[in-house]
Amino acid sequence: MKVRGQHFRTIWLTLEDQCVVQLIDQRFLPHRFVIEEVRTVEQMAAAIREMHVRGAGLIGASAGYGMYLAAIEAAAARPAIPEFDEHLASAAAQLNAARPTAVNLSWAVERQLKNIADGKTVDEKVALALRTAKLIADEDAEHCRMIGQHGLNLLRQIARKKAGKPVNVFTHCNAGWLAFVDYGSATAPIYAAHDSRVPVHVWVAETRPRNQGSKLTAWELGEHGVPHTVIADSAAGHLMQHGEVDLVLVGTDRTTYTGDVANKIGTYLKALAAKDNNVPFYVALPSSSIDWRMRDGLKEIPIEERGAEEVKCADGLLEGQQVEVRVAPEGSRAANYGFDVTPRRLITGLITERGVCEANEKSIRALFPEHAP
Repeated sequence: MKVRGQHFRTIWLTLEDQCVVQLIDQRFLPHRFVIEEVRTVEQMAAAIREMHVRGAGLIGASAGYGMYLAAIEAAAARPAIPEFDEHLASAAAQLNAARPTAVNLSWAVERQLKNIADGKTVDEKVALALRTAKLIADEDAEHCRMIGQHGLNLLRQIARKKAGKPVNVFTHCNAGWLAFVDYGSATAPIYAAHDSRVPVHVWVAETRPRNQGSKLTAWELGEHGVPHTVIADSAAGHLMQHGEVDLVLVGTDRTTYTGDVANKIGTYLKALAAKDNNVPFYVALPSSSIDWRMRDGLKEIPIEERGAEEVKCADGLLEGQQVEVRVAPEGSRAANYGFDVTPRRLITGLITERGVCEANEKSIRALFPEHAP
């Protein structure tokens, strides 16, 4: 996608030094566009944990590059293979502990460990780590591009019925290109529709407490020229009751093989409102976000609880400076659940890189037969 007309991915290796990973530090958006350099696995774990990077696909790609940085660190001392592998195992644990909900994190780490193990020498292992990190990133971008093409068909069907009027898409949080390596999941069909001249308008839920909708989704839609309107999270039901939403399109950080979906807190309430008003509710995801080990999302998916200050405070721009202000009484306690689970019964369909399927085990496995039990 483009920033001020220039193409960017969210994460990449520097051309001058293949030992340095560069990423867009999302904490400063939409007011400042900051590129951060990451040189160690410890720095990458901190970037994931402190949300310099966030979103399922990007967390996975960052973990892939983090394991590559770990391999470089391990190789620097020219150790024997057992010591090298021990260092990688420690790095894997450090990365996996950074955030619990997005399955892409552990998926990328496990993929790196498996591929690196094929190396016979330290140099081979480092080369395999680099190749795998690049492949994870490239696959993420391509899978999101394909999600866009499959989702475009849904938007075109609605557009034909509306006879030239804009298709009103509702989205929650940020499942845009900032949450992946490129294109995004939930936004990929929107970008594909806009670029194909299908009239589209996006309702952007602000997504408290970190405001990933009003900060990130609105910013990237604006950069791409997509018409959009930011709304308070609690306005979703009102819009659906009055026929102002044609479909809901969200992302996911972990989806069970049976179709339960964990996404940013508040998604479940949007799904309930959509069900009550007969609005189609779609989840867009690359297959890397499917957890093939979990069956019951409500019972099994770990829900991240973050610091209370994210709820009690807010940040924004004041006279050119980014400042934080307190919006709740200092003495009040606050709970900050990062995600909720939307049961499969509320989901119209899943949009993946291989096509659209129903949110149930039979339909998901039919699309991905290599994961048959």
